[in-house]
Amino acid sequence: MVEALGSTARTRLHRAPKRAVSDRSALHAILDEGLICHVGFVAGDTPVVIPTGYGRVGERLYLHGSPASRMVRALGAGAPACVTVTLLDGLVLARSAFHHSMNYRSAVVFGVARPVTEPEEHREALRRFTDHIVAGRWDGVRQPNARELGATAVLALELDEASVKVRTGPPVDDDEDYALPIWAGVVPLALTHAAPIPDPRLLPGLTPPAAATAPRPHA
Repeated sequence: MVEALGSTARTRLHRAPKRAVSDRSALHAILDEGLICHVGFVAGDTPVVIPTGYGRVGERLYLHGSPASRMVRALGAGAPACVTVTLLDGLVLARSAFHHSMNYRSAVVFGVARPVTEPEEHREALRRFTDHIVAGRWDGVRQPNARELGATAVLALELDEASVKVRTGPPVDDDEDYALPIWAGVVPLALTHAAPIPDPRLLPGLTPPAAATAPRPHA
């Protein structure tokens, strides 16, 4: 049985509520397929939105950054956070300018993050960040040393309060516009791998890992 997302005043959709998706599995799928999230918070009196990488482990989202970063300091001190991930699936071209749109899947997570100070959880979060970029990458590279571990702060945000919104399908034109001799439809978009570009200082004979060229999602 698929667990449903709970509804709160912050997660309830007021604009196009029919696009709401309540399955928690849809939230997981968007977070696992995406690569960049945008973290909104207030630092002092200034609203800020920061793009950053992330990783998911179960019902928990991990964010990371320099201990000196504004995001880490603000969220670590208890500032409420809003984290969004958006996947763009297509450009929707209608017969009228007004009805042009995009097909997308988006997730919004609200909550208060906590600093991760337990060494095992901290290391597991870093492993997940690395494997979220390319599956299995953590086990194929040098592990972080004490200096690198100390230079990377990790924050954990529970997926307790979240919403998912999805648009699919063709354009929705006004009835009278369907008779217009104008092409309409969807231009699909997808995030894909191009051919890997080797580091100029790469040792001879090394080839990229298979996951570096595999179709996404690979989480």
